[in-house]
Amino acid sequence: MRLLNSLNLRGWLLVGTAVCGVALAGAVATFGSSARAGAVLEERKLPMKFSWVACEPNCRGWISAVGIITADTPKDFEEFSRGRQLGGATVVLDSSGGSVNDAITLGRRFRNLGLLTTVGVSLRGGPSTRPAVAPEAYCESMCVFLLLAGKKRYVPEAAHVRVHQIWMGDRADDAKAASYSAQDLMIVERDIGRLAKYTFDMGGAGDLLSIALSVPPWEDLHELDAGELKLTNLVTTDLVADVLPHVDISGPAMAELAPKTQARFGAEPEQAQSSKSTKTAEAVVPTGSVVTPAVTAQQK
Repeated sequence: MRLLNSLNLRGWLLVGTAVCGVALAGAVATFGSSARAGAVLEERKLPMKFSWVACEPNCRGWISAVGIITADTPKDFEEFSRGRQLGGATVVLDSSGGSVNDAITLGRRFRNLGLLTTVGVSLRGGPSTRPAVAPEAYCESMCVFLLLAGKKRYVPEAAHVRVHQIWMGDRADDAKAASYSAQDLMIVERDIGRLAKYTFDMGGAGDLLSIALSVPPWEDLHELDAGELKLTNLVTTDLVADVLPHVDISGPAMAELAPKTQARFGAEPEQAQSSKSTKTAEAVVPTGSVVTPAVTAQQK
């Protein structure tokens, strides 16, 4: 997890990149080559974008949410939702994490709307094909807590949900050798407290925090297995139809993906292999007299 300098992201990054397994970028029509799959993967490293995937006439459609959560994401979602009847809709997540406090804000908004959540890559249909959701995806760090915001939550077996600790991202590359002030510890503990309250408010289990906070930044992210997804209460249903009725979750576009190796819930593109070594998030202490950092997480 690194701070994207090109995006001028500021604040604290959550080291919990792996709670929600959505890897490839969403809202694409086809995956015709390895190069295309790699380009799609990069979309989840850009600021989160929301789009509506229409699925007429036999299904309602869903919200595709792709990218990292930044300070602008809650506002962007409000702009997206303006004029739309989103109550009870499903959000298909594809994200490597983002701002802790902004993810909490967005998650509470999701819950207020009664949204359902899942992990996947949205595939837009063509003239003769229907939209579909590719289940092989990554949802990491604060994406996991957006997943937790759904009234109903489904995680495909092929999805990768990964977690790790909250840490000071500007010292994550050499966390053991870095020095830390009392203020640093205060900020981290404050944000852990905020995240804990949110987790319980959303119906998550303390096991989620326990697992995430046990993974230091010098270790690889921890991928939650099927048992842990249930233990942490991230999954509330085993039926995709509970969140995406009448939607194909293994459309023909899946066959066009680059060569894959078998993973916990399906297969993982070779282009995504480097994401397995993601360790932590970066944080920059804001300047000024008042320290009110926004925690953000992003995959390396």
